[in-house]
Amino acid sequence: MKRIALLKERAAAPAGSSTTTGSHCPASGLWSPDRDPHTVLSFFEGHVFPAFQGVPTVWRRRTAGSLG
Repeated sequence: MKRIALLKERAAAPAGSSTTTGSHCPASGLWSPDRDPHTVLSFFEGHVFPAFQGVPTVWRRRTAGSLG
């Protein structure tokens, strides 16, 4: 059964935090692969991060304000 995250835990993934391919998304939001920071994708909490263009990568959390 999926555990319900507390509000403090959801805030634990601020903009700029990172995770790798194969990891579970710690918080819903916008994420960019290190290989192409101009690509921004939306992932939901719990989603498993995919490879980017067939290569394992590091994913970084973005905010709407940092996209410009």
